[in-house]
Amino acid sequence: MSEYVTRPKRLNEAWITEYSTDNLKLSMRVKNIVHTERTPYQELLIADSYEYGRVMMLDGAYQLTERDEFTYSEMMAHVAICSQPKPEKVMIIGGGDGAIMREVLKHECVKKCTLIDIDERVIENSKKFLPFAGCSFADTRADVKCMDAMKYIRETEERYDVVIVDSTDPVDFAAGLFQSGFYADVKRVMTDTAMMTELTESPFTDTDLMTQAITEMRKVFPCVRMYWGAVPTYPSGMWTYGIASMCESNFEPLRTVEPTRYYTREIHRASFVLPPFLEELIR
Repeated sequence: MSEYVTRPKRLNEAWITEYSTDNLKLSMRVKNIVHTERTPYQELLIADSYEYGRVMMLDGAYQLTERDEFTYSEMMAHVAICSQPKPEKVMIIGGGDGAIMREVLKHECVKKCTLIDIDERVIENSKKFLPFAGCSFADTRADVKCMDAMKYIRETEERYDVVIVDSTDPVDFAAGLFQSGFYADVKRVMTDTAMMTELTESPFTDTDLMTQAITEMRKVFPCVRMYWGAVPTYPSGMWTYGIASMCESNFEPLRTVEPTRYYTREIHRASFVLPPFLEELIR
């Protein structure tokens, strides 16, 4: 649920709002609405905010902002790729804004990055209005498919060294992306040493979903861990990620990547140190 309020006669202010829960919301004052449309799958809104620069929302939820998206994109891309011994082929499920693919393609060892997003309009609007993220689509290693990712992974003969699941909230067409059946399908397209990482949301506002995702991963993969980081504009500001390997792994960084603004080898290692309450939640 989102809210767009304009009071030109009284305050000359416009605000966009994400309702994270029934009792929690985050609002941003915006300079102007850049673009809005109803795609075949969701409501898309792009605006220029005073605090966080250009912002994209889908179905009333903040997807990325120009000011802080790197905190999320770098942790989604680099932890798995830097832990993988030979990450030549990467698949991104979702991620239609292109920001995670931008980070993936910083690795020269990556020969091909397949991005699968069901909503072509997200991709096209990112190219047009979000150049800091959509620039990645011009890379010759980018292999973009606008289709149902679950259908693709059930039918493809391709095998990937890293799979990154950057889903929207688990409703409607994304409802199955936190279930063991989906993870089993992903496992089928992974090489023997491959790794998968997926956002597992906030331990404060999405506790049940977070614990469910880790539980379901453990049913499928022999090695599952959680790491975390800060994303200021996501609910609660504390964000978690599940990472799974086809074989036993300590998820140590094997390589470096530049340039980055959040991720480092030290951050990589520190992100796996969980606060006691979070350890207890996923135990």
